[in-house]
Amino acid sequence: MMQTSNCVFIATSLDGYIADSEGKIDFLDTFPEINQIDSGYYSFTAGIDALVMGRTTFETVCGFDIDWPYQKPVFVLSNTLNEIPEKYQGKAELVKGNLREVLAYIHGKGLGRLYIDGGKTIQSFLQEDLIDEMVVTVIPVLLGGGFPLFGKLNQKLIFECKKTTLFVDKIVQNHFLRKRD
Repeated sequence: MMQTSNCVFIATSLDGYIADSEGKIDFLDTFPEINQIDSGYYSFTAGIDALVMGRTTFETVCGFDIDWPYQKPVFVLSNTLNEIPEKYQGKAELVKGNLREVLAYIHGKGLGRLYIDGGKTIQSFLQEDLIDEMVVTVIPVLLGGGFPLFGKLNQKLIFECKKTTLFVDKIVQNHFLRKRD
């Protein structure tokens, strides 16, 4: 049987926001020296089979002035998007439906370990208790508002900290695993 897990790798402000109130993520460059070192992203993505992201995250990535950054299959969750823009067709696939149906579809393609990205997408997965692992990097800056990583939950979810790493004497990264009975 195929091993499946849903994993998060994301950065937040000290007060838990993934973007400021205008949707900008330039706070991530508060300490640019972090971009000169390996903070684990490449080893994390080497261990995943595919990415599942929300429409907003997809549109944000498409707005960067860079080549398509992913070598793994990308699935875009959206109830409002009707098709992937022509420039990104073949690079990303639109998926719709409830999360369990979407996961069954992706797993049916032989893709088990998934990188879940995007604030609302992560919150939706957490509401359904579908996140198994989270790597959260905290940039020590207070935004005072914006788009939070976490939202309301239907139940308490318990995670255990597997590892904490300090980068450039400023940035803390915590690696959590979902504790299941």
